Amino acid sequence: GIWEELPESLRSWFKAESARPEAETPKPGDPIFERVRNVIIASNRMALQAARDRAKQKGYHALVLSSCVQGEAREIARFYGAIAREEHQTQNPVPLPACVIAGGETTVTVRGDGRGGRNTEMVLAALRDLAGLERTAFLSAGTDGTDGPTDAAGAFGFGDSLQRAETLGLDDRDYLKRNDSYSFFAKLDDLLKTGATGTNVMDIQIVLVEK
Repeated sequence: GIWEELPESLRSWFKAESARPEAETPKPGDPIFERVRNVIIASNRMALQAARDRAKQKGYHALVLSSCVQGEAREIARFYGAIAREEHQTQNPVPLPACVIAGGETTVTVRGDGRGGRNTEMVLAALRDLAGLERTAFLSAGTDGTDGPTDAAGAFGFGDSLQRAETLGLDDRDYLKRNDSYSFFAKLDDLLKTGATGTNVMDIQIVLVEK
């Protein structure tokens, strides 16, 4: 209903532009960019570095691995599980207490009818690799405070998460198959709910291993 409210000058401009195929996507060198200047005021790497600095203040040996994490969330999850196990076995890549941080933005291939987002799905997929690891936590969360069509930013995974799920009669593999990670963590009370943060610099993952 906005078209009739526009000034005639704007309507004429839109009509003229719609008749030019090249107007849809300006190309490099287009005069439209002559007065454009882009300034990056926040980025995923800046968020990861801030998390690293905060972890160091808390007494952790902190390391930022990458701000370019991409791929299928449930597959990337295995990598974070491997980091947690490596820390327990060799204290690598940093000594304990360890805080290993990375970020980026993964994807989810939706096959089920459940509820969740890439962050909660990643944590759910990591639980079998985290199982039995004491003093260990894994977080994956969206910096905007939402993960998919949910009110959670992400979720926490712990070494005893599967054990607690089993006592509640929850089958992690079934929830993962149905892409229903939100429901799984809601029942464990392990969702991270921050509310809207007012910004969005992709996602952040953190592996914590205490001494």
